[in-house]
Amino acid sequence: MNDLQAALRPTSYIDSEHPGIAAYAAANSIAGASDLDNAVKLYYAVRDDVRYNPYNIDPSPDGFTASAILQKREGWCVPKAILLAACVRRIGIPAKVGFADVVNHLSSEKLRERMGSDLFIWHGYTALYLEDQWVKATPAFNIELCEKAGIHPLEFDGRSDSIYHAYDKAGNKHMEYKNFRGEFDDVPREQIMADLLAFYGQQVEHPASGSANEFANDVQPTSR
Repeated sequence: MNDLQAALRPTSYIDSEHPGIAAYAAANSIAGASDLDNAVKLYYAVRDDVRYNPYNIDPSPDGFTASAILQKREGWCVPKAILLAACVRRIGIPAKVGFADVVNHLSSEKLRERMGSDLFIWHGYTALYLEDQWVKATPAFNIELCEKAGIHPLEFDGRSDSIYHAYDKAGNKHMEYKNFRGEFDDVPREQIMADLLAFYGQQVEHPASGSANEFANDVQPTSR
């Protein structure tokens, strides 16, 4: 199996053949449109339909399975990247899940207290193969959250990498990439959870619950 074939096949986590994924991908793409145009449409659908929520990390296999993530309609960066990968694979676009370690200078105080750090390891994004090149897409922060926090929403044109901005709208430091861990044909869930547990402790295995609404309410716009 070559690189592109591996990036197209369904897996237990990137379950692109699931009926729910098939329906969602069809509803948010246009038959006969270019791969690039459909990839962009699906990026914005996942970015804004599925609200960002780092307060309720589900460490179970379901928490890393695209079809289950779609049903919940909220999740942290890794589930949202998995969902986007499944949707574009469904319509024939090769995709991988990619990971990096980032410092979030603007995370909420409550989230920093829970995690004990502003370094977020295994941050997730999606790598898509479009027009003979791999490009990064980060569908994590929905538009309403960006507007509330005063940060630039991530746009995606299918031709250039869409990764977090270094600064917010007021010029404050936002995201700082420390390390790229690579891009994978399937989700390395066991390694992710082992590293999260080692770095953050038991709260990863038994996370406190909280909705996307709660997180959005805790986010405060920054000023300079």
